[in-house]
Amino acid sequence: MQAYILVNAEPGMIWKVAEAANAIESVKMAHAVTGQFDVIVYVEFPKIGDLGRIIEKIQALKGVKRTQTLITVPPTIRT
Repeated sequence: MQAYILVNAEPGMIWKVAEAANAIESVKMAHAVTGQFDVIVYVEFPKIGDLGRIIEKIQALKGVKRTQTLITVPPTIRT
């Protein structure tokens, strides 16, 4: 399974949040971005229960204010 976690960070903490997120297991990439969110994190995980643990780790990072999670929809669900 895959998801994108969108992060709002404290001012001046964007790069530190992205670097710290990259160190979390299951995170495949994390980038500082422009726009409504400050960091976008791409994660891969075997089951939905694992996603909650990943989100908790990201939310616990210093400088993270809030997150929004977008779970990808696999092509097999498409009708």
